[in-house]
Amino acid sequence: MTSPSPRSDVLPSTPNAPDRIGARAWWAIIIVGLVGQVAWVVENMYLNVFVYERITQDPTIIAVMVAFSAIAATFATIIVGAWSDRSGRRRRFVTIGYVLWGASTAAFGLLAPPSGAVAAPFVIAAIVGIIALDCIMSLIGSGANSAAFGAWVTDVTTPRTRGLADAVLAMMPLLAMLLVFATLDGLTRQGDWRLFFCITGGATIISGIVGGMLMRDVPKIPSVDDEESVWRRMLVGFRPSTMRANPSLYATFGMILVLATASQVFLPYVIIYLQYGLQVDSYALVLGVSLIVASLISVLGGVLMNRVGKRRMLLPSAVLFAAGLLGMFLARESVWVITAAAIALGGMMIAFAAASAIARDETPQGHAGMVQGLRMVAGVMIPMMIGPFIGAWVIVGSGQTYVDLGVERPVPGPEIFLASAIVLVLVPVLQFFHDRAQERAR
Repeated sequence: MTSPSPRSDVLPSTPNAPDRIGARAWWAIIIVGLVGQVAWVVENMYLNVFVYERITQDPTIIAVMVAFSAIAATFATIIVGAWSDRSGRRRRFVTIGYVLWGASTAAFGLLAPPSGAVAAPFVIAAIVGIIALDCIMSLIGSGANSAAFGAWVTDVTTPRTRGLADAVLAMMPLLAMLLVFATLDGLTRQGDWRLFFCITGGATIISGIVGGMLMRDVPKIPSVDDEESVWRRMLVGFRPSTMRANPSLYATFGMILVLATASQVFLPYVIIYLQYGLQVDSYALVLGVSLIVASLISVLGGVLMNRVGKRRMLLPSAVLFAAGLLGMFLARESVWVITAAAIALGGMMIAFAAASAIARDETPQGHAGMVQGLRMVAGVMIPMMIGPFIGAWVIVGSGQTYVDLGVERPVPGPEIFLASAIVLVLVPVLQFFHDRAQERAR
């Protein structure tokens, strides 16, 4: 197989896609995208809270769980991405995958004790069980959402429509968090984790069925690559010849890696920080207001992105992200926490939207699934193997604790936000290399 053309960054990766997104496709993007992010909120944030409250307060265990799930998720995305590229049937992967994803999410309720924490003799078994089930859920969810659904969005969009589409998708994690906080957070406060996991799992199953009715696969264009096996297609993106042919695409992955690593330094611990570090009783309200404002910022950023271009929006949005993180480092009162969190999350979503849209534009024709696999390596696996451990190292190093029933327990401090902001310093460096690569290609 030949390496993808270096000029793929200036051509639509799916020539058959129209220059507008139809109503049916928009509904699929919104429903499948939103509920998928609800499932990720449960896995990436609330599962950490569940482990912290019911199993162990050791932040390193949370970091290990996040890292293992990231590896599993990336492995699944690479396989399903290559498989769906070869078959061209993204819809089937999404529908079946979401049903299985919902079932595995609901299964977390089986590991939740009826009340209180796991008894001491069973802590190790509970940790192993949670990590194993988290990996299974991540395998299924990433194959369905990150690989098949992500590639399908590339199929049904063009460079003219991707700015807004990716801005909407970038807003979904914020809306998902807001939806979970507003409707389900009370269950976790009451300790009803079983019902919490069952509801989110059921919603995922239903969205997969609905998405299967709405989605339509874009007709696949025959190519010489069709005869290659799935296993050979999996390795295309890791070949040095492919990297040399598409340097700007891999520079974009570098920026996604930095943005995602910065977010993973604080996101796994943010609810724990608000609840136990700042001792904000109404942390759901604080996060809810922050998410609403951040969503508005993200939408406005998406509209502006369509006017000024994705590349021009990337660096300013990363600066906005860093400014919000510095604000979180300094904020102590709820009003300032809300303001800083809205700025940080809004900037983060716009930056992710810009980088994701650029990567879609630079996707070689016929390799949308492959690019989703590479995006998982850069945007999920490596950041989730590095970011949470940076956060855990900062938490342990700061030495901040609280006393619960006479026992001193470690608690995240504001230093996690400062560490996250420092990571973002690499974004302008990588954008410089990206722009140089594009100039050479032209």
